[in-house]
Amino acid sequence: MWSDEFNYEGLPDNSKWGYEKGYVRNGEKQFYNVSNLENSRVKNGNLIIEARKDAGNDSGLWQELFEAKKQPYTSASLTTRNLNSWTHARIEVRAKLPKGVGVWPAIWLLGADKGGKGWPAKGEIDLMEYVGYKKNKVHVALHTTKRNHQNKKGVNKEFKLDNLLTDYHTYAVEKHPNIIKFYIDDKLVFNYEKEGDSADYWPFDEPMYLIINLAIGGSWGGKHGIDDAIFPQQFLIDYVRVYQ
Repeated sequence: MWSDEFNYEGLPDNSKWGYEKGYVRNGEKQFYNVSNLENSRVKNGNLIIEARKDAGNDSGLWQELFEAKKQPYTSASLTTRNLNSWTHARIEVRAKLPKGVGVWPAIWLLGADKGGKGWPAKGEIDLMEYVGYKKNKVHVALHTTKRNHQNKKGVNKEFKLDNLLTDYHTYAVEKHPNIIKFYIDDKLVFNYEKEGDSADYWPFDEPMYLIINLAIGGSWGGKHGIDDAIFPQQFLIDYVRVYQ
């Protein structure tokens, strides 16, 4: 019902993708750039999200980083917020991950949150998270008011893939009225069944939008520091498809 095959070149299609900007969450070290070809571009059939150790040619960004006393890491976070969101659907992304200590790429869903409940009440589903110091392991997760990492009741599952960093893999989630199913390369790896009828347990019957980002450092990605020798690093997205 919705897709981006990335069969064009240039900036990502602005009818499908918006951006987060600046220093957004989790104490991460990257500045998320908006509509900057150095950090987000479509080429050779891929969306390329590139993390860099410099601010490129943007003198205004250098000034902004300097005034904020921040390291000049730059990257991009693309989102369908205010453009597209889905309730009961299958969201599927084929991607190849960056590598090196300090990278923290993610593919995830957040509740559209029209009522302004905030996180974690609005719900979060992580199709894929990867931290560079765990070289061959990816995670799937979800967060609600009743289950999140802050109350130490979060749902987070780890899976080992021997060719994780050399090959493309397909990450998918299916949102059903009473169950959420996580897939890696079309293999069902985890089911999360509805535990209660209240929104504290199950906010997932509301629309959710997609975020694809490449973070650097932060509360999880930076637990073992950042290896500055790895940059630039690229997060490659072959396609995004939504089925309903």
